[in-house]
Amino acid sequence: MFCHVSFQETFQNMICCQAMCVFLLLNIGGMSRSYFIHKEVQLNPDLDVAGIYEAYREKKECGSSGGGGGGGAGGRSGGCDGGGSDKPCGAIFSEGDAKSKASSIAQKAAQEAKAANDAQVAAGEAASMQVKLELADRALQAARAAEAALAGKQQIVEALEQEQGEAEAVVNEVNRSLHSTAANAEAAGTAASDAKNQLNQLRVLFNSASDQLRNIEAMANGAQSELAEKSQLLEAAKKRLDTITRHLNSARTDFDKTKQAAYKAACAAVEAKQKAQRSRRGNKSSSSSSSSSSKN
Repeated sequence: MFCHVSFQETFQNMICCQAMCVFLLLNIGGMSRSYFIHKEVQLNPDLDVAGIYEAYREKKECGSSGGGGGGGAGGRSGGCDGGGSDKPCGAIFSEGDAKSKASSIAQKAAQEAKAANDAQVAAGEAASMQVKLELADRALQAARAAEAALAGKQQIVEALEQEQGEAEAVVNEVNRSLHSTAANAEAAGTAASDAKNQLNQLRVLFNSASDQLRNIEAMANGAQSELAEKSQLLEAAKKRLDTITRHLNSARTDFDKTKQAAYKAACAAVEAKQKAQRSRRGNKSSSSSSSSSSKN
């Protein structure tokens, strides 16, 4: 915003300076030209002032056309009578960029206004109303040319203001992008710090897990040793079980045999007892029979 205001103020100051310079040139030129014409009229009372003005105007137009053509884009080879081109004297400003064209138009307008003012002073001294009207019209045309130059300058200013606005938009966009990049960088730094803290925590956990793993490996080794011992004990127990099983089977076989022998012995004893009892009964009955027969 500061650059924008400063540029407008600079342009306005430049226009004011140009206007003041044109005004001073017109006044100085009018005074000098009036002085010389007045002297010439005093020396030559029968002098035709209108003819002087016409000759002066033609000389001015041709001189301006020749000078502008030499300093412009290519120019013309001579004055208005050169015959090298059919363009009017004012058409030399149709080439070049807008800034040079506007400056040339402004200079041409200043020259036209000065010439018109000089001739108007001379015509005023000659009391020619027609010449005054023509010179006023000439000054009006010069003012219009100056307005056209001002419009060209205004277009240049507007174009520069538009470019300035676009540049400011680009600067604002770059600033926003810079702020976004800074925020992303800060977020990345925070993320990196968090990741570093997590890495330290993971290292602590890794060390703890390594200690636990070593303890578990020691326990596993102890369990392996204990398993080997218990395996040996199991093998010994299995062998002892096999031995006891064989002894048990042998004892059961002996028991069965002994049981059968005992059963047979018991049966034989019962049978022998029964036989003894029968024998005893037989003996008693025979004894009784013999005693009863003896009594008879």
